Amino acid sequence: MITHPAYVVEPWRVRETGLHWDVLAQSESVFALSNGHIGWRGNLEEGEPHGLPGSYLNGVYERHPLPYAEGGYGFPESGQTVINVTNGKLIRLLVDDEPFDLRYGALRSHERVLDLRSGLLHRTCEWTSPAGKTVRVRSTRLVSFTQRAVAAIAYEVEPLDDEVQLVVQSELVANEQLPTLAGDPRVAAALECPLRSQEHYAHDLRLRLMHCTAVSGLQVAAAADHAVRGPASAQTSAESADDVARLTVITDLQPGETLRLEKFVSYGWSGARSLPALRDQVEAALAGARSSGWQGLVHQQRAFLDDFWAHADVEVDGDAEIQQAVRFALYHVLQAAVRAEQRAIPAKGLTGSGYDGHAFWDSEIFVLPLLSFTYPDCVAEALRWRQDTLPAARARARQLGLNGAAFPWRTIDGSECSGYWPAGAAAFHINADIAHAVLRYLSLADDAEFERETGVELLVETARLWHSLGHHDSNGRFHVDGVTGPDEYSAVSDDNTYTNLMAQENLRAAADAAERHTEQAAALGADEEETAAWRDAARAMTVPYNDVLGIHEQSAGFTRHQMWDFAATGPDDYPLMLHSAYFDLYRKQVIKQADLVLAMYLRSDAFSEEHKARNFTYYEPLTVRDSSLSACVQAVIAAEVGYLRLAYDYLEEAALMDLDDLEKNTRDGLHIASLAGSWIALVAGFGGLRYHGETMRFAPRLPEKLSRLAFSVHVRQRCLRVEITHSQATYTLLEGEPLQIRHCGEPLIISRGTPQSRPVKAPAALPEPSQPPGRRPGRPPPARPDGDPSPRVAGALLRPLQSGPSTQCTSADTPLPSTEGG
Repeated sequence: MITHPAYVVEPWRVRETGLHWDVLAQSESVFALSNGHIGWRGNLEEGEPHGLPGSYLNGVYERHPLPYAEGGYGFPESGQTVINVTNGKLIRLLVDDEPFDLRYGALRSHERVLDLRSGLLHRTCEWTSPAGKTVRVRSTRLVSFTQRAVAAIAYEVEPLDDEVQLVVQSELVANEQLPTLAGDPRVAAALECPLRSQEHYAHDLRLRLMHCTAVSGLQVAAAADHAVRGPASAQTSAESADDVARLTVITDLQPGETLRLEKFVSYGWSGARSLPALRDQVEAALAGARSSGWQGLVHQQRAFLDDFWAHADVEVDGDAEIQQAVRFALYHVLQAAVRAEQRAIPAKGLTGSGYDGHAFWDSEIFVLPLLSFTYPDCVAEALRWRQDTLPAARARARQLGLNGAAFPWRTIDGSECSGYWPAGAAAFHINADIAHAVLRYLSLADDAEFERETGVELLVETARLWHSLGHHDSNGRFHVDGVTGPDEYSAVSDDNTYTNLMAQENLRAAADAAERHTEQAAALGADEEETAAWRDAARAMTVPYNDVLGIHEQSAGFTRHQMWDFAATGPDDYPLMLHSAYFDLYRKQVIKQADLVLAMYLRSDAFSEEHKARNFTYYEPLTVRDSSLSACVQAVIAAEVGYLRLAYDYLEEAALMDLDDLEKNTRDGLHIASLAGSWIALVAGFGGLRYHGETMRFAPRLPEKLSRLAFSVHVRQRCLRVEITHSQATYTLLEGEPLQIRHCGEPLIISRGTPQSRPVKAPAALPEPSQPPGRRPGRPPPARPDGDPSPRVAGALLRPLQSGPSTQCTSADTPLPSTEGG
């Protein structure tokens, strides 16, 4: 979309200068507003036309049957899907009895602007009705970061050429008609009109609707109040029914006069509170919004974001589109999490209903790293949500014959919603991903209370699963068999390297936490014998290694598999899972998304620099990136091993995933993990940030297309600003006590008022590894005169595959050639 003629590249705004039906649904996702609790898609206030109506409350869903051709033990019986709750955005307009509908009459101009500094979505349009009356309509909307339950709209209408009679209808509407759902008709039936009326109210300028979901039993309330500013002759009336509450304003306006309507909307939901309690909750939130007033809400929003950007902004010189994209990414990641408060961070945030509104491992591995360094309070809340879901995770582990907790692959309320075992429910690495997020937060936030009350329990219960899931062989090595790593094209594998290394970290950390917090460990039943067993398993953890190729195996025996026939795979055959049988994918060397490469980023300490380079070069030509989670990880390791141009191309792909609609599914909601990945690619890739233990390390290097990169990171009550050019890196402590870091291995102590600069050494130019044909990252290259894409330079594998390569499985603690460092 950023290349669409209606969109403008600006550093702090996303501007649409015309309304184009071909990208209407995508723009609704791009212009979505949220605070992690409330989500409003960027639908037009008049409601129609639309791509996908969407008003969401985090955690509100409906259950539906999960279809199985053949059932099996342990299969989840029901799924969960986020539902479209009461729509409070609707403001309909009639101009001399003509509905304000942009499909009719003449649209003279239309502009929408998402202001990333103010947190406001502005809209201005001029429209001439079929009867020839022209009006200017302005609206501004927000979803409040400071008042969790509140959203608001300021709406103005002005006639431009003649007197008109205006009718404005501000509505709350439940059970909106949605586009027909494809797929299982049982799911569509369960989600059609999911809200059952409990109460409706309309009086004076106030509206309220209360509903309950039919199966999940969740109560949902929405209320609205208004301020009307216009001619004294304006008349108002209010009415309500089961699924609609409406305020109507009627007035005559002369050119130069304006009717202004300020609409304050509050939301609440609960699975436990009574109807009167929920009613009081939304009324109290509405009273708070009215007390602040429109300008008060606007000022609060700006003050909140001024503080956020002062500590989280990323400045990019040399590429205006990447500059806009990374700020867009930071803003939407903040929106997805800032007021979630012990709720999940869904893969789409609250921008659309894609993935049924489920949360995955995306949160812990891609979203929480950004928040850990920019807004750590969100991280603690997200992990407390995981702790709240431990009862369901423990029950799932028992069902599978395992100890501890088995966290779900995809969920809304903590119950497993994945009915597909190989690529979903077998991905036990979610446990270690959660543990990794706990460790990252504890090392950066230094939150002793969180560790005692939340961290210990999460670490202990996740470690218990690994000890029961794995086993020691006759040589004492510890194996974790029959699991799926991040690469969903290599399902149910033995000794997946990513899984094993992350599990190893989990086991060690759990043992350490139990020793630090003996009282909490005892309450969980974790004694010295159990923690000793965790340490034994961690020490003996197996990491497959191919000594002929000199690379780590993605999983045991992976390099013995036949190579995928990339030459016979055309551009239209991607994504492969929609055009090839999983049976064929599982037995070939083809990778959906970064797997071992992700291990080299998150467990950088377990690989030497030599192995990182060799591993990356081997796996790069096999990785087709049929997942939006891959590009940012490949950017990080490409930058580390010296492929800066390739890293930049991967940055482009991650950053522009939604603004360019690269996967052609932005209409379903934004890719929150890929947005966070653009920050990861810049800060961990070109900034070279790594954080293991107690010291932040930087190994900065910039690609040719960027001239400067600057960002800030939070660590233990300190704020460090890093500014990088091609020649030097400068470290400035903005807040807090002196901080020790490492720059390219050199220890530095940074104090306030004394910035330190060090030279940046460019890596040696290396021939780039190739990618699968047609899967070069970044934007398509310019066309040659004959119409074919211009060729890209491609490298080759480090070594050609030899006949019958031998594979040895080593313990993660067994020294390999040059395995120290990283």
